[in-house]
Amino acid sequence: MAENGNGSVKEGFEMPEIKYTKLFINGEFVDAASGKEFETRDPRTGDVIANIAEADKVDVDLAIKAAREAFDHGPWPRMSGYERGRILHKYADLIEQHIEELAALDGIDAGKLFAFGKAVDIPGAIRMLRYYASAADKIHGETLKLNGAYQGYTLKEPIGVVGVIIPWNFPSMMFFLKVSPALAAGCTVVVKPAEQTPLSALFYAKLAKEAGIPDGALNVVNGFGPTAGAALTSHMDVDNISFTGSPEIGSVIMQSAATSNLKTVSLELGGKSPMIIFDDANLDMAVGLASAAVFFNKGEICVAGSRVYVQEGIYDEFVKKVIEVAKGWVVGDPFDPKVNMGPQVDKVQYERVLKYIEYGKRDGATLLTGGKPCGEKGYYIEPTIFADVKEDMKIAQDEIFGPVMSLIKFKTIEEAIERANCTKYGLAAGILTNDINIANRVSRSVRAGTVWINCYFVFDADAPFGGFKMSGFGRDQGMNAIEKYLQVKSVITPIYNSPWL
Repeated sequence: MAENGNGSVKEGFEMPEIKYTKLFINGEFVDAASGKEFETRDPRTGDVIANIAEADKVDVDLAIKAAREAFDHGPWPRMSGYERGRILHKYADLIEQHIEELAALDGIDAGKLFAFGKAVDIPGAIRMLRYYASAADKIHGETLKLNGAYQGYTLKEPIGVVGVIIPWNFPSMMFFLKVSPALAAGCTVVVKPAEQTPLSALFYAKLAKEAGIPDGALNVVNGFGPTAGAALTSHMDVDNISFTGSPEIGSVIMQSAATSNLKTVSLELGGKSPMIIFDDANLDMAVGLASAAVFFNKGEICVAGSRVYVQEGIYDEFVKKVIEVAKGWVVGDPFDPKVNMGPQVDKVQYERVLKYIEYGKRDGATLLTGGKPCGEKGYYIEPTIFADVKEDMKIAQDEIFGPVMSLIKFKTIEEAIERANCTKYGLAAGILTNDINIANRVSRSVRAGTVWINCYFVFDADAPFGGFKMSGFGRDQGMNAIEKYLQVKSVITPIYNSPWL
């Protein structure tokens, strides 16, 4: 039985057993060398779910040593791509057998909607894994046309040991967004999940071993950024770091990579994405998309369309309708199928969002709806909408990572483009219009890695994803992602007595 809303009881659902709380190193679950543990908490109540083994430098060193040995001498990079693909497909099969349990782990650890996890999050992670499983035997170089009596070709070789650091907002999808292409390429991996949400990552580690991924090829070290994360990014035996998180930590990681062994780095660092709605857009569709773009997943999503630009001809009507929608969103227990929005991930994030709501009021924005905590316990916040937002306000410039919408009126296409680009970020953008010429012009003018036209949150394993400007560099998804984990080698040999060159 689980709590429903913020206090009542929903029959017929049992919370998952917490089976895995240790570090996963070289194919085994082990305690931290120091014996230290930390608490992971349920954001619905603030109560402790479990005590988790806390890795520090000693443990990270052991995990990297295992990964290095598995890469330098183990079978994983020496298998054919076909064989790696078969094992990764088996891995996906095993995850499919545990969809409900994994969705429940992300629900209690991150406050994510259980129904959405079962229908979208975990199946999406499985599709990501299968995409790269199928790509594992399609990695190849090129034949080169050289000047002179030589023949040349390129090899694409796995880069080595990959360090993966993932955030807490999509624990399962982020795990496979990074791990799948790295494993498919033949790399070995050390994952540091977010300290707020380690539970599903540890479950995935167990299933990886069961699927036949060799010991040392996939390791999971729970812990904190300044200790476990820093040990991973600065290690001389790590060849690549793939990170999703904040620009501030991304900058620290780049410095760490530069001052250690010049390891390659890919960064996805969040955004402050504009949703641009023109007068000719379908109004009801625009209201629905704009609401979902910022309130979905309680605003804890890097591409949240939190800056909503509405052309003046439909602005007033849009405002009326979007307030109605926000007031209709049900906030409560993520295991209740009637709920639209669960709690913020933890107390720190909850207080951060409330602080930014106060910034909005202080700086002169008009609070139209929401803006308050809700429920007697847990980290719940009402869907919040501000109007009269100026570009220099903190709520317009900073990534809040919460259910806070900033409404801004505009007149011309030129103004919309200029305002949309008035941010240090460049991760995504939405354009709503029925005019193909407007759509083409604006999509080419907005500096963002993904632009959605008359839709939003459309992700696919085949569509490269990443940012411009301070949203980072490098791409996840698509075949572009697998290239991050490969190195190109040119091989040149002389040819003798050839009838042609």
